Amino acid sequence: MTVSESRQVQLGRLFVRLADNLVSDFDVVELLNDLINSCSELLDVAAAGLMLVDLHDQLRVMASSSREARLLELFELQKSEGPCVDCYRTGMSVSVLLDDEQERRWPEFAPVLRSRGLGPAYALPLRLRDRTIGALNLFRLPDQPLPDDDLQIAQAMADVATITILQHRATEAGQRLAIQLQTALNSRVAIEQAKGVIAQRTGFTVDEAFQLLRRHARSRHLALTDLAIDIANGRIDPGIVSLDQTIGLSDTAGTE
Repeated sequence: MTVSESRQVQLGRLFVRLADNLVSDFDVVELLNDLINSCSELLDVAAAGLMLVDLHDQLRVMASSSREARLLELFELQKSEGPCVDCYRTGMSVSVLLDDEQERRWPEFAPVLRSRGLGPAYALPLRLRDRTIGALNLFRLPDQPLPDDDLQIAQAMADVATITILQHRATEAGQRLAIQLQTALNSRVAIEQAKGVIAQRTGFTVDEAFQLLRRHARSRHLALTDLAIDIANGRIDPGIVSLDQTIGLSDTAGTE
C-alpha cells in the first residue's frame, strides 16, 4: 500500500509528538488518547482502544476512540477474552479476520463484535524486549482487513508509546527514590542535632542521648524523626526526654 503524502506528513507529526514526550513532562492519558485518535484517523479503523497493566498486573482500559469502543474493551476485561487479553497474555500480536475463527476463540466476545457491526479484530502488544505493559486494539468493518503496511505502522506507534511510558515510569521511580533518600538524609541530620542538644542539656553521652530520644518517642507513640526535628528546632524542651532516665538506660536494647 502506498502511503499518501498527506498521511506521511500526519505520521511524521505523530511520531515527533510521541518522541517529544521522551524529553519533556507530559500527561500519559493525553498521550494515549492522541495515539488512539491517530490510529482511528490514519488507519481508518472503526474502533480502537488501549489497555495498560496497573501495579497489580491487572489490565485497565486507558483510552478508547468512542464510548462504544470503551464498552467493548470493558466487555473484554469482564469476560477475560478477546484480542487485547490474548495479546497481553502472550506478548504477541493478534489478528483474527474471519467470523468463525473469532467465534471459536472468543465465544462470548465474538457475538458482541457482530452486534456492533465490526469484523476483523487486531491487537498489538505494547512491549519492550520481554516486558509487555499493555495492548492496542484495532477493529475494522466486516470484510475490510488492515493492510500489512498499516499493521506495521500501528505497531510502530505502539512501540514508541511503550518506550515513552516506560521512560516516564522510570523517571517517576527515580524521583521517588531521590525524595526518599533526601528524606532519610534530613532525618539523619535532625536526629544527630537532637542527640547533641539532649547530650548538652542532660550531660549524658551522645549514645545515651539517642536512647533517651528513642525511648521517649516509643513510649508516647511519636515518630522518632518528628520528635528529633521538634527538639532540634527548639519546639520541644530537650530536658523533657531526660525525665525518662529514671526508667534506666540499660532497658533499651542497643544504641544507634
